Amino acid sequence: MPILSKYDEARQEKLISGILDIFSADESPSDLALMTLGNVTTHIIHHHVAADKRAAIAKQFGQILLQSVANSSEK
Repeated sequence: MPILSKYDEARQEKLISGILDIFSADESPSDLALMTLGNVTTHIIHHHVAADKRAAIAKQFGQILLQSVANSSEK
């Protein structure tokens, strides 16, 4: 089942495109890009999620990431 978002797809695509443009302009290798995205994710969780909910959000994020990777390899 696809994951539904409360944010519209155009807004998400604009953000994704902007982030990917930054990595492209920097000629960032994939491991650096992934490390950077992980650090940004950690920063967002630490600064924008209540302390008592951080572990659950991180676990859910990881599960959704794994599910997304599995689903994309099946196509």
